[in-house]
Order: sequence, then C-alpha cells, then structure tokens
Amino acid sequence: MSYQAPLQDMTFVLTDLCGLAELSQLPGLEDATPETVEAILEEAGKFAGQVLAPLNRSGDEAGLGFDNGRVIVPEGWQEAYDQIVEMGWNSPAASPEHGGMGLPFAVNAAIQEMFNGANTAFQLCPLLTQGAIEAIAHYASGDLQETYLPKLVTGEWTGTMNLTEPQAGSDLAAIRSKAAPEGDHYRVSGQKIFITYGEHEMTENIVHLVLARLPDAPAGVKGISLFVVPKFMVNADGSLGARNDVRCVSIEHKLGIHASPTCTLSFGDDGGAIGYLVGEPNQGLTYMFAMMNSARLGVGLQGIGIAEHAGQHAAAYAAERKQGGRPGSAGSVAIIEHPDVKRMLGLIQARTQAARVLAYRAAAASDIASRSTDADVAAKAQRRLDLLIPVVKGWSTEMGNVSASLGVQVHGGMGFIEETGAAQHFRDARITTIYEGTTGIQALDLIGRKISRDKGYAMAELLADMDDTAARLGAASGAGVNWEGYAKSLTEATAALRAATNWIVDQAASHSELPQASACAMLDLAGVCLGAWAMADSVLAASARIAAGDSAAFLRSKLRIAEFYRTQIAAQAPSLLAQVTLGADAVMAFDAADLGVSA
Repeated sequence: MSYQAPLQDMTFVLTDLCGLAELSQLPGLEDATPETVEAILEEAGKFAGQVLAPLNRSGDEAGLGFDNGRVIVPEGWQEAYDQIVEMGWNSPAASPEHGGMGLPFAVNAAIQEMFNGANTAFQLCPLLTQGAIEAIAHYASGDLQETYLPKLVTGEWTGTMNLTEPQAGSDLAAIRSKAAPEGDHYRVSGQKIFITYGEHEMTENIVHLVLARLPDAPAGVKGISLFVVPKFMVNADGSLGARNDVRCVSIEHKLGIHASPTCTLSFGDDGGAIGYLVGEPNQGLTYMFAMMNSARLGVGLQGIGIAEHAGQHAAAYAAERKQGGRPGSAGSVAIIEHPDVKRMLGLIQARTQAARVLAYRAAAASDIASRSTDADVAAKAQRRLDLLIPVVKGWSTEMGNVSASLGVQVHGGMGFIEETGAAQHFRDARITTIYEGTTGIQALDLIGRKISRDKGYAMAELLADMDDTAARLGAASGAGVNWEGYAKSLTEATAALRAATNWIVDQAASHSELPQASACAMLDLAGVCLGAWAMADSVLAASARIAAGDSAAFLRSKLRIAEFYRTQIAAQAPSLLAQVTLGADAVMAFDAADLGVSA
C-alpha cells in the first residue's frame, strides 16, 4: 500500500496551468512563491508517503472500537494526528491570524489530494474541520470566531457538519432537529446520522455545526438555522468546561473507510445541548453551503487521490507480474507489456491527470474570487468556481470509482483477494459518489443552479476559454505533437458541450423536466470535455517547456498521456451529447413496472 505523491505533476499543474505565480501576487498570498510552494509540497509528500500511507491498510483491517459512546481509533491514528497539528498540516489555507499557513486554496488542494490518496479514512477528519473553519470564518460572530477558530485552525479541536437525519437525507426541508432560545444561547435537540468523525478522542474537543429549526421558523429549507454545538463547553478563559448534552449512540459498519468513524449523534437527551446561533436566523442552509462547497471540492480530491493511489498500486503489480508472452519475446513478460493492461492503466492516468487540473483550477478560482481587488475579476472567478464544483465533485469521484475498479481488474483474480490491497481502494472509493451530495445531486446542481439559472452565462465564459485553447493549438508546432488532431478534438468537444448547454437552457425555459433526466449525462459530458481542455492546455505547456530546452522525461510522458486522452476519452463527447439531447424521453417514459416493481 505504498504511495508516492505525484509531485512533478502537481507542481506542473499549479505552475503552468493554474498560474501559481499570479496567485502569489494576490493580497495575503505574497509568500506563496513557486519555490516556497515546491518545498512545502515536498514535505507534505513525505508525510503522506511515510506516515499516512502505512496506516491505510492497518486502519482498514483494524477498524474502530466502540464502547458506551467512546470511539477508539486504530493504532497509529493518534500519533499521526498529533504530527498533523505539530506540522501545521491541518488547515494550510486558513488565515495566519488564527494560526494557519495562509497558503492559496490551490496549494491546499494539492496537499489534500496527497493526504486523501495516502489515507482517505484519516484525511476525512481534517477535511471536515476545514469546512467548519470556512463556515465560522465567513458567517459567525466575532466572539464565536475568537472562541473557536484558533483551536480549529491548528487542529487542536476538530469540526463536523451535522445535516442528515433518519427521515431527512438529501431532502433537508425534512429536518426536525430543534433549537429553543435560552438567554444568549439555544438548547438543541434531535438526532443526526452519518456524522463523519462525530466522536473520537484524538482531540480534547469537537465542534459540531448543526442544522436545526427555531420555534417560529417557517417550513421547508427557509426555516433552517445553523448552530455551533461544542462537545465540551468553552469557558470565558478558553479552558474547557462541562460535557455538553451530545453523545454518540452508535457508529456505522461500512463497506469502506473502516477507520473513519461515521456516527449517530443524539443532541438533548438531558434537556438540550447548548448551541450558539451562527449568523442570522433561518439562514443556516446558505451558511452550510460554504462548508458544503469546501467539502465537495475536498471529496472530489478524494476521488483523484484514490485514483492516483489505485493506479500506482496497479502499475507496480503489473510491472512485476509475469504472464503470457508477446510476439518476438521468449517466455513470459510482465503484464504491463500487454496492450489491454496498458489501456487500463492509461485510462487511470489520463482521467486522473485531467481531473487534477480541473480541481486545482477550481481551487485557484476560489483564491481569485476571495482575494482579487478587481470586483469584475473576482465575480468571474466566483462564477467559474461555482460552475466547476459539481463537475469536480461528481466527475472526479465517478472517475475514482472506475479507476479503483480498473485497479482490481489489472490485478486479475488477485485483485479480488483482500491481501493484495487493490480491493480497499475499490471499497473506499465507493462512498465518494454518495456523501456531500450524490452524483445525481451534483448533476442537478450543474444543470439548475449553474447553467439554467444564468442561462448558460458562466458556461459561455468557460467555452470561450476552450475556444482560445483550440486556437492556440491550431497555431502551434514542434515537439512532435499532432497539433491538428488536438485542435480538432478540442473543437469537437467544445461544440458538444456548447450544444448540450444550449439544449439544457432551452428545455429549462419551457419548464420541461427533460433536463433532469439528462443531468448525469450532462455532468459526464462536462467532465470529459473540460478534461479535454485541461489536457490540451497541458500539451501546450509541456511543449513550451520542451521547446525551451527542458528534457525531463515527464514532459514527453505528458504528451503521450494527453494523446491517449484525446483518442480514448475525448472521443466520447459526440455520443454523450446524443445521450443528453436524445435520451431523456426514454428515461421519462419508464413506469414502475418497467423498473422491476411488482404490481
């Protein structure tokens, strides 16, 4: 289960495709020079490979202990978490004012990918804490920020998000948890399920962000408020006081991420847990989306990290496993020489690298949106971020599942045996398409809030950038690249995405339900086409380096992987367009009996 952070590609993407030098000119990011970032990523890569990765398999095998409300994490977890805190890796993008490194979100994306790739079950804890930091920093009062942010940023305390209830999964309008006012605080009662790291003893306190309803709240999602509910109360001097009225009543037994506690939390069994209102009443869903978007980007990076690890694992096995021959070869050869194994490993590599670019670009857009002093530039970056989030979350996690499955396939029968470790990637990846909004929810977000609402404006801006890349491809030469082929493929992908966008906008204008039936196909098309754009920009950047005299083998590899993407993955765009525009009627025509429901 060894893992080596793909530092060369990460640095290339940040520097050449995300404008790291320009990001370091934004207010507050002046210290994030390319040289500094490279050194930081190297240290993070060492921690991922030397500390987190060795715990991945042992944590999966050991799982969690549960004793009368106590959650016992696997051996080595506490020591690794203490190192996270000591080294400042808990929340690298948080403000130095509260003890963070103040790194760009784009750089934090690379760090998150490494830690997720090395050990997803472990990194879920810092991921949720980073989301809690975002919500409190943006929306909580100064007093709440002063009380909770410093400890959350350092990782001395961890954070959770509490949305789901037994009767309210993705339908948050059905939330029943209550918050009754009592002086300067509230008494929160109710039950929350599927709470990641909702209970553990790695830190002295856990800060729960909880959605609940005030007594006079309107029905539906407009009546949800957000509350900070600490596991232990915090005294005026910052010390911890009495245990709050919140307890873990069970942990789930899951398909994967065995070492991550997924808890059922009960609030208010003894009169009500003390909580503090974040922001304004009945605005909780808006505030929680700050946490949700951070988490969705983080989960997309989980998909990318797992795909990277599964690919490394499968490639190492394929290079050692000898079976079958090749024309002109005597005896058995390593299976990595077989064309179909090359194809499978190529699919993992090409999709992972394309998804990495999209995720880092989304994070870079977040940096620009939050820090640019030009209001128009910031607004455009926010539109880009909003548009990319569902694609990064949905497409990257679906890609991670397929890549982990291919990793099992490369191992053949041995992949189905737990001892090889390939199955763990497959099991761990499966949840990523579900939590923080299923792929279907991401797809509905993409076609609804992100395309139909602005009549395709943000997508048109992105399509213009794709047109620009295609034009630069058409004007380029050298490096032994099929420039005409790249330009043609990207132009076709851009045309497919533009046509699908126009169809979604037109159907939405006529109040048709058809776009909902095509939403996931639209998400897949967007991922494939934006991936083609990412790989085309990679070709331009790698070729420029080669032309400038850089002889790194890595650059030639980028060109070969991009060519594979062009011919094997981008080529799917026309069929996906047909699925979007022509396939919805067939979906809507189903009745329950067609789908296996007995009369």
